[in-house]
Amino acid sequence: MTLFISRCCVKDAEGPQALCDLCLAQVCCSLDSLCSRRADGSMCLAWAPLFPQEMADQLLRQMATTGILNDTTVGIFRNCKELRLRRAAVRCCPVSTEAFHLALCPHRLQELDASWVSGGITGADIISGLAANLECRSSLQKLSLNGLHLDWGSLPEDGRVRVGFSSLQGLRTLNLANTDLTDAALEDICTLPQLETLDISCTAVSKLTALLQCKNTLRSVIAHRLRQLDMSPARLLSVLGQLHALRHLDFSDDHLAMDDNDGRDGEELVQQLLEGSPQVLPSLISLDISGRKRVTEAAVRAFVESRGGLVFLGLLATGVSSCDVLSSQANLKVTGEANENQVCEALRRYRDRECFIREALVHLYNLTIDIAKPRPDMLKLVLSAMRSHPTSLHVHLVATACAFNLTTQDLAEAMPVGLLTSAIAQLLNAMKSFPSHHQVQKNCLLALCSDYILQDVPFDKYLAATLVINWLSSHEDPTLQRMAVAVISVLVAKLSTEQTAKLSKDVFIMKQLLAIVQQKAMVGVVDSTLKFALSALWNLTDEMPSAAHNFIECQGLELYEEVLETYYTEPSIQQKVLGLLNNIAEVEELQSQLLEEDLLEHILTILQDPQLEVGVRYFAGGILAQLTSRLEAWTLDTELRANILKQLHASIMTWTQLEREMVSYRSFHPFRPLLQTCQPSGVQLWAVWAIHLVCSQNTSHYRNMLEKEGVTELLRALAANPDTHGDIRGLSESILRMVEQQQSHSGAISSQKGP
Repeated sequence: MTLFISRCCVKDAEGPQALCDLCLAQVCCSLDSLCSRRADGSMCLAWAPLFPQEMADQLLRQMATTGILNDTTVGIFRNCKELRLRRAAVRCCPVSTEAFHLALCPHRLQELDASWVSGGITGADIISGLAANLECRSSLQKLSLNGLHLDWGSLPEDGRVRVGFSSLQGLRTLNLANTDLTDAALEDICTLPQLETLDISCTAVSKLTALLQCKNTLRSVIAHRLRQLDMSPARLLSVLGQLHALRHLDFSDDHLAMDDNDGRDGEELVQQLLEGSPQVLPSLISLDISGRKRVTEAAVRAFVESRGGLVFLGLLATGVSSCDVLSSQANLKVTGEANENQVCEALRRYRDRECFIREALVHLYNLTIDIAKPRPDMLKLVLSAMRSHPTSLHVHLVATACAFNLTTQDLAEAMPVGLLTSAIAQLLNAMKSFPSHHQVQKNCLLALCSDYILQDVPFDKYLAATLVINWLSSHEDPTLQRMAVAVISVLVAKLSTEQTAKLSKDVFIMKQLLAIVQQKAMVGVVDSTLKFALSALWNLTDEMPSAAHNFIECQGLELYEEVLETYYTEPSIQQKVLGLLNNIAEVEELQSQLLEEDLLEHILTILQDPQLEVGVRYFAGGILAQLTSRLEAWTLDTELRANILKQLHASIMTWTQLEREMVSYRSFHPFRPLLQTCQPSGVQLWAVWAIHLVCSQNTSHYRNMLEKEGVTELLRALAANPDTHGDIRGLSESILRMVEQQQSHSGAISSQKGP
């Protein structure tokens, strides 16, 4: 049996998923069964219709985002007839050079995002593979190799000649941030005839003179954190000033990595640019100088007032984002820390920049400390930051705190359920990624410790339970311990039978929970931590022999005997202790452990005490019914057994039906032996009374269980047997009537037509 925990209806998510998304998700889940294998082990769709072109792109993206795209699965895209790719995204996927060349390069690609791809592939491998497809040379317009090693210096073992970026003549957008880009490679890139957008952030480029080769086409230059730039401010300004078509310039820097003397030339350039004539870069409508420490409000004011068409200004971590002139520009978007709009804009724009995400999250945290209204838009930005920087402790430290602020108390209930599911997934990832960091773990635990989230939001509860238990083993802060045990208690009750079985095999978990019980019992305290720990242990042993064995091996029985005596006047404690001992009594090979005369005499006293709640006496009766049901295993005095059976029947007849649900059952299997016609009346009566209790409170839930497990037939046999005690026959017939009425009611509903 398991402790009953009430549930509410699950709240609708933001809305139904698109049918296309559901179908693609199903394809991803079923890929093994849909595919055959080639000789090299790669997958090939056994049969495939001609996919709409956009859907092929979506399938590839879905496979990448769900983490199943690799050398094996990418093989389904080798056939360019059924699955025609145009916008390919393999970001962060483990794809080797050979697999990439075979599966993706034959397509007439227009866009490719291969940022942070693992598997040993280099930027040079990608360029040479794409250039080998004559169609790609002209069709590819957008390419992102962010985070890759370009490796222009080596030659492939098969003797193919490396080709430069200039071979891809159709390129308009090129992202080479965080690569080993050289000045020579930049020279080659700038010969591209249609190049409009170029990102060379965080590279080793030292000269920007090459940009002059594409000065008539270049509309956007992103040059964040060019730490090896070796040009005077005057020369830099001269080069930039000749880019007549330039509309967006990003010359921001990482403020956290700079000291007082670092990047002085860049600071001077920015100051000159702000204060200079609008005739320099006349088409500029977007400027990002976030992280530049020496920017002055006067310079910002002069720049904004002289540029009427300005639509974006990046000022995060400059100290001047509160400049008064900014608030007077209705169409100007600003990243900064002066207000909510600036902070959220920073989180949207700087997704891939850890330094700015950290800065923006700190300000968002301050904005959300006392937030009163639900802000799903903010929570989405926080989750995006966590996904973009999965290994960054600094990001997760602040992001988890923001997530807690945004989901605390009643705020969670007003959030879309799907969004909360995503939030909990990210929090669990944080707990896995930073197991030793106290504050990150604490933030996640605080967010999890919400009745609404635990009860009504779908997420991986098994993973959550294991992570919280592991955290509990090394922390003794009373407040956090209480929350952790509360979370574990609820989660264990929510697990499937298979998950509970898996969890119950871990003796470590049993030791942790028993240690908390012992810690509280030693001082005789009654608090929620003790109650939650007892509830968790109760649920963990529910029809789980492995957990029951672990309980005995960890000296749990001795501890529980002490607890029974210490907390005799505490019904909530007694009920949980007796509930677990009931679970132990259901395991035949462990019943001998409970056959101690003193223990049974104490439980019998509880059964007979009219001052105690029926709920407590109910569980005491369950233990005695199980232990006396097997005459062949009884090793104590026969008179004691006879007295127990007599008192069991007499006591049950004094019980009144409970109005509240205090227990639920995974199955009725433990009741089957007790319902045999050969059993003593006390044993039969307890089992029938227990079934009547749960069925009267939730007939619809237990009706199918009774039929499926053959309990209905056993009840009919009892009702029909002339030797059955009248008390038992009456309850059995009452249960059968409830089941029949429920069946009739269900049939009437199913036969109705229309709404």
